[in-house]
Amino acid sequence: MRKTALTEMESEFAELIWSHEPVPSGDLVKLCETELNWKKSTTYTMLKRLESKGIFANRNGIVMAIVNKDDFYAEQSKQFVEETFEGSLPRFLAAFTRSRKLSESEVDAFVKLIKEHKED
Repeated sequence: MRKTALTEMESEFAELIWSHEPVPSGDLVKLCETELNWKKSTTYTMLKRLESKGIFANRNGIVMAIVNKDDFYAEQSKQFVEETFEGSLPRFLAAFTRSRKLSESEVDAFVKLIKEHKED
């Protein structure tokens, strides 16, 4: 996936699509009117923006994700660590835990993740 950042409104719109996909474009217009107070033209303009970013597609009036939510946010997290901590996950965790302590269950979850993703 190419480097992609979303504005706050794009993020809200993306969340709406991910939670209802696949969604007919007419239904998406109604959802956006109800949830975001948008007009039809705003919905289609925003959809075009997210299509151009390669996240969603409108195929024959059905809007669906090209990139699923988990994959999108995983890539965003990876980019953040790369840009902010020179790609160092330990530096990120050190910064993250500097201002808050981890619970025992959080530590256990980290240890489990590390073991699952450890290089052989």
